Amino acid sequence: MPMILAASGLRVDVAGSPAIDGLTLATTGGRVLLLGAARALFEAAAGLRAVRRGEIRVEGIAPLAAVRAGIAASAPLDPPLPPGWTALQYVTWSARLAGNTRAAARAMAAEALHRVQLGPVAAAKLGGATLASRRGTVLAAALATGARTLLIEDPLSGMTPDTARPFARVVARALGQSDCRAAVFAGRMPLESPLALAADEALVLDGAQVSAQGAPAEIATRDRTLALRVHGDVEAFARGVEAGGGHAQVSAGTSLPVHVRVELGLLAARDLLRIAAETRAVVVELRPLASAFA
Repeated sequence: MPMILAASGLRVDVAGSPAIDGLTLATTGGRVLLLGAARALFEAAAGLRAVRRGEIRVEGIAPLAAVRAGIAASAPLDPPLPPGWTALQYVTWSARLAGNTRAAARAMAAEALHRVQLGPVAAAKLGGATLASRRGTVLAAALATGARTLLIEDPLSGMTPDTARPFARVVARALGQSDCRAAVFAGRMPLESPLALAADEALVLDGAQVSAQGAPAEIATRDRTLALRVHGDVEAFARGVEAGGGHAQVSAGTSLPVHVRVELGLLAARDLLRIAAETRAVVVELRPLASAFA
């Protein structure tokens, strides 16, 4: 099947400034996590924001074309919901807008709400719904379209641990009960989260760079692989890391700060700051790849 998501030289602007510039990636899994991505990447993938340069493809075609063809559907984070509507009304209209008949849409909506465990409150007004119920309704609306690929934005954002884990279990189970593929966009995701456990691939992004790609559990063990942003003489800094027994991979491009991925090897993290001082470089950000699963 086509890749869920692919991008090449992608630039997406927000308020006239680039939120993403030069991103290239290609997913391979059927349940994918995209961690650390700018919100603009989700919006571009969902067809909600225009691309300034380069391209992005969902299931091999342009995002809006994928949505209009019923191939893809999105569940954005906390969109406005009509407070006087019920969850059943909202999800039914989503199914109707996807081209289904009234009877089919109502049946698909009821099934989608059952999958996200909102059947008992399907007739309750959204104005009084809990955060988890509102987010479940948005997910159900995407499920009810019948699309084979879902794009889901940061479903656990702002939730307390006591709320996030049960809701993650609901989302993972709902996706598992369907034949659809899914890409979940989030800042970070605990490795023990049901959504991380259900994923077969994760991409860790740092701006326009893919810092890591692979199985979530494998990336989570890379506590000695660091993603850095470096100003100054980056090439001299990289040579210093190599001379000290580590390995530095400098990303292509001339804009500062430069993204550098470092395998520590014989070095400690504090050694990187020493090497930077010795080579007239400045480390402005340093984080282990494993922190994406903290």
